[in-house]
Amino acid sequence: MSEATASAATSRDWVVLGRVSGLYGVQGWVKVYSHTEPREGILGYSPLHLDIGGGWRPYTVAAGRAHGKGVVLRFEGIADRDAAAALLGSDIAIRRSQLPPARPGEYYWADLEGLRVINLEGVALGVVDHLFATGANDVLVVKGERERLLPFLSGRVVQSVDLAAGVMKVDWDADF
Repeated sequence: MSEATASAATSRDWVVLGRVSGLYGVQGWVKVYSHTEPREGILGYSPLHLDIGGGWRPYTVAAGRAHGKGVVLRFEGIADRDAAAALLGSDIAIRRSQLPPARPGEYYWADLEGLRVINLEGVALGVVDHLFATGANDVLVVKGERERLLPFLSGRVVQSVDLAAGVMKVDWDADF
């Protein structure tokens, strides 16, 4: 796919793995806020694509490592702090096809976002806006007539996920 085509591709073709969050040193290194688990897992993908000027552009990681609570990396062709500064704030993504298939009963967060959430009584609670980790379990942020936080507990709260139909069925009272 050409870069012109890549910028026109749907957001479902891309999975955002992080963001360039800062500069590190003077030799073109950047700090990265990674959404992967473990956080240095972002370094295992190549190329990474950065959203620059409204289109995804490929960058090859020249070097990278975990650093403190984050990740630092340097892209090929980015050799100084000024060049790295142009990348600040850019989302980092990969093509969906770069991901290994999810194991049965497991889902990528990106696949859950946008699913309609319906409880066992058939009441629509809203749509999965995003998820976040708490340490104990992941939490679904469901936005409808109001925002709800539902624990992603398979078999207890989350009863079924039908990606093809775009529906998640949950055991959750509509009044909560």
